[in-house]
Amino acid sequence: MRLGNERFIAGEPRHPRQDVERRNELAHSQTPQAALFGCADSRLAAEIIFDQGLGDLFVVRNAGQVASDSAIASLEYAVAVLHVSLIIVLAHDECGAVRAAIDSTALDSDELPPHIWRLIAKIVPAARTVLRRTPGANPQNLDAEQVGREHLKNTVDDLLASSRLITEAVESGRLAIVGSNYRLSEGTTIPQVMVGLEP
Repeated sequence: MRLGNERFIAGEPRHPRQDVERRNELAHSQTPQAALFGCADSRLAAEIIFDQGLGDLFVVRNAGQVASDSAIASLEYAVAVLHVSLIIVLAHDECGAVRAAIDSTALDSDELPPHIWRLIAKIVPAARTVLRRTPGANPQNLDAEQVGREHLKNTVDDLLASSRLITEAVESGRLAIVGSNYRLSEGTTIPQVMVGLEP
């Protein structure tokens, strides 16, 4: 994965395992090397960022990489059935869901449609944490990247708190989780949280 991201950053992707033979090989089974849980942002296409091919990644996405029931169930499937040994939780800068969560903390914020509110409600605690620890901060001047990093940590914590299956896989050494932050302009992924990996 790291080498694939390096190729992407350098502008030298190989686009591996994307041919007819690979498609036919995967027609009846899959053995991805990792699961990736990321934001649904159109600029965060996991297979492109990591220069991977068909069947290499089991990808789960929603706006703001919020640990919803469906996302957790999908990741549990990847661990229990597909036997992935790595979950990557991929956040990014300039995230619209993070910005919406920050803006919603203002007293005069507009009411959001209910489905959007239920999604970003899980990001609001990260915004409030950063607001509390930043002197003089308000929703207008709050550093969205700090909120995004806090939310990334919360997302990894939510996965572990919500899924006994994932937690037990980590505790037994069968699974590691890496929370990374993707930089849109650079193409780099910067690890922020690591669980189940040797120091």
